[in-house]
Amino acid sequence: MDNDAIEEMFEALGPVTIKRMFGGKGIYHQGLILALDFRGDILLKADTESAPLFAEAGAAQWTYPGKTGKPVAMLYWSIPDEALDDPDIMAKWVRLAFEAALRAK
Repeated sequence: MDNDAIEEMFEALGPVTIKRMFGGKGIYHQGLILALDFRGDILLKADTESAPLFAEAGAAQWTYPGKTGKPVAMLYWSIPDEALDDPDIMAKWVRLAFEAALRAK
């Protein structure tokens, strides 16, 4: 995703900083990472408090195959479908990601 589209997606928070990392991009607000752009998909940060909300909304948790082949779950989730076409709903999810980043600080 291009940087202008990412900035628009996160505009409810205010300015974001986008940095290249590991073949993708890290998305930061106030110096805290709150999302990743990985292979064109935006993944929002969650934690034990917010992950159930992502799951209930039908989002998918990012996993990758570990050394033994068993999936390793990361703290990042896909954006719920309902948010993709509604900036107000998107604002809710990016705020949840930022709140998770604050709690992880």
